[in-house]
Amino acid sequence: MKVLDPRARLFFALSLLALSSPGVSARPQADVPQAGAELEQALAQEGLVLEREAGVLSVPAVVQIKNELLEYLLVGANGAMHESLFVTRVRPSLLNAALLLCGVEPGRNAHWEERSGVDERGRPNMQVYPPEGDGFYLYVAWREAGETYFFRAEDLVRNLESGRSLRRHRWVYLGSRFLALKPGQPESFLADVEGNLINLSFFFQGNTLLTSAVEECFEQTIWAANEWLLPERGQPVRLFFARAPLEHLTPAWVAALPEVEAGEPSAQAGAGK
Repeated sequence: MKVLDPRARLFFALSLLALSSPGVSARPQADVPQAGAELEQALAQEGLVLEREAGVLSVPAVVQIKNELLEYLLVGANGAMHESLFVTRVRPSLLNAALLLCGVEPGRNAHWEERSGVDERGRPNMQVYPPEGDGFYLYVAWREAGETYFFRAEDLVRNLESGRSLRRHRWVYLGSRFLALKPGQPESFLADVEGNLINLSFFFQGNTLLTSAVEECFEQTIWAANEWLLPERGQPVRLFFARAPLEHLTPAWVAALPEVEAGEPSAQAGAGK
């Protein structure tokens, strides 16, 4: 496995962008600010809004799964759509470049150590260490019937064992990884290949861009949507990645929120912070 530091990852993203977006060039390291400005323009064309000074990125998504078990918070169109709360059309490598422009550093993924015996469920006994390091606070927002709905992403996910929502926390940035899929082939960015962007349950491979980071996310069969808080499946929302906790959305962010079609009455508009 080849590990790139954040700066190298950004140049990789710029080179991909140069191949797919006319007028955007992969520049030498001395020209990072100009390349970053061009990248921001390309992000806007894909519906992403980056405010680097505020440390906030917003991404278009739609509600995907409301009535089944969840293992992901966000995937792309080629990802595990049957077990993700949201799906986005944004290319993973482009999203990764935007996250890097926020100044994030890769953290450490969940890992484990084997121990003797079995646990209370009869599974091999192991000590699991949750992810740790730099990352983002995640929020979801939309407009409906003249009201703004603004939630912490965790508030939209429930723990079927405890009966409560997922604990609020900072999600750890992993940045995916590069791997040659076959001998002799060039290395591929695995988030692009697999299409899985933010995992809810722990996956030890580290192929996603972000991961949950609370220890109960070791479990893969206890997560479901707080469906009564969400719009109907297929309705648009915006997902916000924030370097620091957000107390509220700015008027400009609210003005850019998608309007969902009014459905059955849902829980009162939240201001999950």
